[in-house]
Amino acid sequence: MNTSPAEATTLAVPASADVPTINLDAYFERIGYAGDRMPTLDTLAAILFLHPQVIPFENVNPLLRLPVRLDLESLQQKLVYGGRGGYCFEQNTLLSHVLQAVGFSVKGLAARVVWNVAEGVVNPRTHMLLLVDVAGEPYIADVGFGGMTLTAPLRLEPDVEQPTPHEPFRLRLENDEYVLQANIRDEWKSLYRFTLQEQLLPDYELASWYLCSHPSSHFLKGFIAARTTPDRRYALRGNELAVHSVGGDTERTVIADADTLRQTLTDTFRIRLPDDPTLDDSLQQAVRPTM
Repeated sequence: MNTSPAEATTLAVPASADVPTINLDAYFERIGYAGDRMPTLDTLAAILFLHPQVIPFENVNPLLRLPVRLDLESLQQKLVYGGRGGYCFEQNTLLSHVLQAVGFSVKGLAARVVWNVAEGVVNPRTHMLLLVDVAGEPYIADVGFGGMTLTAPLRLEPDVEQPTPHEPFRLRLENDEYVLQANIRDEWKSLYRFTLQEQLLPDYELASWYLCSHPSSHFLKGFIAARTTPDRRYALRGNELAVHSVGGDTERTVIADADTLRQTLTDTFRIRLPDDPTLDDSLQQAVRPTM
């Protein structure tokens, strides 16, 4: 039987007594959203603005070699009820369930990251983003790109500068691939490249396992965290904290001790750290000077 694209939403699961469903009330309480629940552009924009302020990007589970699960029940326990965040597969899989419950048609996509990647290096498609239909118009949604995550939906329209609550963004079309770019200090920087080929949950599970297992994965080399506020971006890499002010300067701080790093993760990034015996060692390792 043929299925139309609108019917073949990527991550939707039919509701039944045995299958978990998204708890919209709990999710909206978590991000502080009190607006209507209609599948409109205003609703989508409000969700994308609030989500990265409250649910941080973070890699604590991969770093501590704890499992990263993408089933809805696990995602809700961790990101909605557990005071935690996660990386792109967790963030955008959860968002996909939320948006579909609101009434949007959503398709999962995959991208190759080019941000801070040497020219000529080709990475696997290890980033997840979403294509969202809003009243017949396609938009990109992505709450999982760390320190440069989108805080607004972007029309799938090349070569148009689009404002967000933070930086302006645009999409370029190059050799049948879309390239997402951000305007950073008056210079367009490429973040990732993607096609519109639909991805399914097993595709994301495989890529997620790669990021949690491959020895070259940056998620295994130190703490990574990011969170937005209406006028700032906070980003942590190892023990280096960067605070980017919208339209202003960037302040950088090197965190010298494990207690301060722990406090930064819990207070600045609002991560409820797991009670794991390897956490203290990882904090100490992050602030230890390299020889």
